[in-house]
Amino acid sequence: MGLFSKISDRIFGRKPAAKPTATPGGAVARPAAVIFTGSKNDPKVSPPSRNPAPAPAAAAPAEPVDVEAVLTDMAAKKGGPSDWRHSIVDLLKLLDLDSSLEARKELATELGVNAGAAGSAEQNIALHRAVMRKLAENGGKVPDALKD
Repeated sequence: MGLFSKISDRIFGRKPAAKPTATPGGAVARPAAVIFTGSKNDPKVSPPSRNPAPAPAAAAPAEPVDVEAVLTDMAAKKGGPSDWRHSIVDLLKLLDLDSSLEARKELATELGVNAGAAGSAEQNIALHRAVMRKLAENGGKVPDALKD
C-alpha cells in the first residue's frame, strides 16, 4: 500500500481490512459448520449454477467527502497547531503518517512530482498540491485554493 493510499484511507474513513482473529491456542478462528437438510433443489445446498445469484442492485453514487472539513475536525481534536492547508509535513503528521524526507520522496515518486530538490520548499509545496488534486480525483471535495 502506497503512502497516498494511507492518506486517502485516513481522510475518507476507510479502515484497513481486518485480520483474522486468533484463538488462545494461536489457531485462526473458523466459522462453525452448517448442515442443511433440504432437497438437492434447495438453494441453500444446490450448486450456484442451478440457483444463480440475483443481479446486484445499482449502488448509489457515493457522496463526495469534504476533505477540508475532515482535516479541520481532526486538527481541532488534536488541539495542537497545524498548518495542514499549506504544509505537506503538517498534513502527514495530522494523519499520523510518516513525514520524513524518505516518506515524502516516496510520495513524490508515487504521484509523479518532480519539482525542486528533494525536501525543498518548492517540492513540498508541489507535493501538497498534488495530494490535494489526487484527493479531489478520488471522491474528495477539495477547495480550489488547496489544489492550486
